[in-house]
Amino acid sequence: MELQGVSPEGVRGWVKQAKIDEGDGSTGALTTAEREELVRLRKRDREQQQTIEILKKGLAFFAKETMK
Repeated sequence: MELQGVSPEGVRGWVKQAKIDEGDGSTGALTTAEREELVRLRKRDREQQQTIEILKKGLAFFAKETMK
C-alpha cells in the first residue's frame, strides 16, 4: 500500500534512521548528523585535493620557467 507517494520501503528507511538517531541502531550505523558531517567532510576533502593539484601544476610551471 502506498500513501500519497510514499513507498513502504521509504517509510521503513525513515523508521530505521529514526531508531539510529535515537541510539537504537546497529553498531557502526551513522546518525543523520554523522551522515551530514561525512558528506560535508568529503566535499571539503575533494575541494582540498583539487586545490593541491592546482598548486602542484602551478609549482611545476614556475619551476620550469625559472630553469630557462
